[in-house]
Amino acid sequence: MKFTTQTLQEIMPLLEDILQTQTKIYFEVLNPDLFHAYAGSEVKRGGITYIYRGLKSWIDLAEILHCKMHVPERMTEDTLRITYQKLSSDSFHADAKQEEKYGIDSTFAEIHKMQEPAFFHYYRQALQNVTLSKRKSILNLGVNRADEFTVIKACLSKEAYESTHFVGIDHCKSAISYAKREFPENNVHFYAKDLNEMNSLNLGKFDLLISIGTLQSPSINFKPFFMQLVQNYLNKDAAIILGFPNSRWIDTEMIYGAKVPNYAMSELGHLFSDVMFCKKYLQQKRYRVTITGKHYIFLTATKIGQA
Repeated sequence: MKFTTQTLQEIMPLLEDILQTQTKIYFEVLNPDLFHAYAGSEVKRGGITYIYRGLKSWIDLAEILHCKMHVPERMTEDTLRITYQKLSSDSFHADAKQEEKYGIDSTFAEIHKMQEPAFFHYYRQALQNVTLSKRKSILNLGVNRADEFTVIKACLSKEAYESTHFVGIDHCKSAISYAKREFPENNVHFYAKDLNEMNSLNLGKFDLLISIGTLQSPSINFKPFFMQLVQNYLNKDAAIILGFPNSRWIDTEMIYGAKVPNYAMSELGHLFSDVMFCKKYLQQKRYRVTITGKHYIFLTATKIGQA
């Protein structure tokens, strides 16, 4: 199968139909390195007319079709062979053991978000936006194995890190045990606790609140819980980093668009509703709020008048 002047309107339905019965698709396309053009431009090579598409177009299409794209192989002087492999339905989202769904022996533990550029870039950007060096106490809700703290530690000098107080809370006991082994320092504390019961810990107030993909959990009444966090756990000039999932992992691949109950497609209404609630509430509290990201939406908030 070779694509030359076929439009995307022709290509997508064809590949979708094939994936109904096959797990791999092979097709031949123009080598995009031969031209510098916008997708959809007509170009000629070896007497053949092609519709140009860059490599990123084929990668994006693979993700939309829930496929893994293999490294392209050279077919001729002018063309490449692209292979799409259909992803299986394996996903930590469907793990049966709910209590340890995010535990150290779970499928989730095999995921390393900080190695995904689409996640790491925006998290690092959020840390820069809150002026990390000024935050002397940091609370992470849904800390799991403390990947967020690992990045923070690498960003700070030894002296700054040791003078910062870190607290992480997660309901998963095995993940907390792992985090404690990774961070044995006296300035880092972890608690295996249901977030709805965290008031019993008497933690005090913090300069930075981080919570990635946790506050929207079914067990949390999101809006009142978030408001009480701001009121009871943050110092006057504190900052906030929230991460809202807009992706899911399927068979080792991070796929854009979170799955929503009762929808066959990714639907962003609930996500935007929660993000905008937080933004408006924080603006009323005189926070400057920025919203960034793609596969995860990052809300970053700093008090107006603070760097």
